[in-house]
This record gives sequence, C-alpha cells and structure tokens, in this order.
Amino acid sequence: MNESPIEKNRPLEISPEQTVRELVVNYPVLRPQLEKLGIDYCCGGLRPLSEAVQSAGLEWSAAEQALEQAWSSAQSEVPSVDWNAASLTALADHILEKHHTFTKEQLLRLDELLRKVQRAHGEKHGEMLSQLRQLFDGLDDELSEHLLKEERILFPAIKDIDAFVSGTGARPVVHCGIIENPIRQMMLEHDHAGNVLVDIRRLTGNYGLPDDACQTFAALYDGLQALEADLHEHIHLENNILFPKSMVQEATMNS
Repeated sequence: MNESPIEKNRPLEISPEQTVRELVVNYPVLRPQLEKLGIDYCCGGLRPLSEAVQSAGLEWSAAEQALEQAWSSAQSEVPSVDWNAASLTALADHILEKHHTFTKEQLLRLDELLRKVQRAHGEKHGEMLSQLRQLFDGLDDELSEHLLKEERILFPAIKDIDAFVSGTGARPVVHCGIIENPIRQMMLEHDHAGNVLVDIRRLTGNYGLPDDACQTFAALYDGLQALEADLHEHIHLENNILFPKSMVQEATMNS
C-alpha cells in the first residue's frame, strides 16, 4: 500500500456546516484531536460539525482553534496511509487484519482481566463490577456476532463488487438483495456498540481507578480504553469510507 503524504502548507478548510465525516475523511490526522475533544467522528459522522462541537460541550472558537493547531502540528509528522484513496478491497483487508483481529484478541483478554478483578475486588466494588460485567458481556456477544456477519457476508460482497468494477472479477450475485441492506444493519449495530462504550466510560468514572486498584485493575481499564479507541477508528473506516463507497460502486455496477 502506497502512503499518501500530508500536503505541506495545505490550509485546513473547516466550517460549522460541514459534517464530521467530511472533516475526518479529508483530514484523517485530526482523529486523535477529535478524540481529545470528545467529538464522535464514527457513529456521529453525519452530524454537522457545529452540532457535534456543541454536543461535546465546547465553544466553536475553541474547537476550531484546537483543530487548526492539530493540523499545523501534523504537517511535520510521518505520513500515514490515505485509506480514502485506497481500493475497497485493500481497505476491507486492512480492517479485517488489523481491527477484527485486535477486537477478538482484546475481548478475550478483557474477559479474563475482568474475571480476576471481580474475584479480587468484588467485596468493595462488587456492584460497579457487576454492572461492568453486564455491559461488557453484552458488548462481547454483539461484537462477536457483528464481526462474523461482516466476515462471512458483507465484506466478501464488497470485495466481489470491487473486483467486478475494477475489471478483475466476474459480476457477483449479492445474496442480500442490495448491499445497502446489510450496511444499514451494521451501522445500527455500530451505533449500539458506541452507546455501550459511552455507558462503560460513564460507569467507570471516565476510567478513574479506585484507590485500592491493583495492576490487574489498571490493565483492565487500559484495555477497555484501547478497545474503545480501536473501535472508533474501525467504525470510522467503515461508516465514513468503506460503506458509502461500496454503495456507489454497486450503483456503478448496476447502471
């Protein structure tokens, strides 16, 4: 995969009316700053930027300045892959190899860490940990099923359509009718997973460790935050790039 370097001295074009999706697709290096500002760029990508800023409890001028500073700093950073310019097959493979693999491994690891923390700290923090277990188990079940549907149904269809449009494969039969049908369902599940992550962050007091926390407790909270950050990037790549471009490709195939 070729890397697309950051265009030096390129101005940041930002306005209250543009969607969060437009901003993050055009300027992917701003994702960490959006995370810091508490602006949802994955599930909430279709909202106007002004609305997202307001929902994060920020003034427009402060958010604009923070984004401009982040963009200015990014001019000297190491170039990253421009997934907006990549083929859909390459992007799908990247999501599978990086994000699906990480999510599966992290869910297994977090399940065991949470089990150990419940045993060690159940007496003092049992109620909170029981609620955390309930939220985590629901997220685990949903994500495991979600990844399987993407791997078995949606991504093969996306890659088959991409191969046909690029002239390297036969015309595929999309067994789910039109590809928008499973995409719509996946996006609904993304929204729900995002809401559960918000509930977990709220329950844990923004991942504030109790005074008696052990190293396993700290590892659990670190791991949950790592899962959250990876899912944000994962969902962004699907909601804002892979899915809309796949629907455009299917329309091209059927025209």
